[in-house]
Amino acid sequence: MTSSASRAQALNRSAFRCFRDISTRWMDNDAYGHVNNVVYYQWFDTAVNAHLIDNGALDIHHGETIGLVVETHCNYFSPLAFPQTVQVGLRVARIGSSSVRYELGVFAQADEWTAAHGHFIHVYVDKATRRPVSQLPDVLKQVLEQLT
Repeated sequence: MTSSASRAQALNRSAFRCFRDISTRWMDNDAYGHVNNVVYYQWFDTAVNAHLIDNGALDIHHGETIGLVVETHCNYFSPLAFPQTVQVGLRVARIGSSSVRYELGVFAQADEWTAAHGHFIHVYVDKATRRPVSQLPDVLKQVLEQLT
């Protein structure tokens, strides 16, 4: 049994460096009338990759380096449902030589506390060989450092 001292707690907006609005879709709701847990991981993926693309750190068509997800986790605190716009907060917790730990928070549009939060770990690899890069590309590192 987990003690209350180690139980995950909702996080405030101030814990995150940038935000992305995402509209829920009718198909996101499950039989229980709220967004299904798998959708949160799609939002995590969208927030990270859209931020990297928007800031010139990821070229999904011609880039030589890509990030592969090797670990994910999410804690849930309050339900979300269609029709609702959510905001996904993003920060970087750790930058390694070839890996990055992104931490994400999902908020109902006007709420100050996370409805859910979790993390993604990407290992950056050579697109052709799928082997980890020896170091992150400079432009990627610069964008990531702005999120720490």
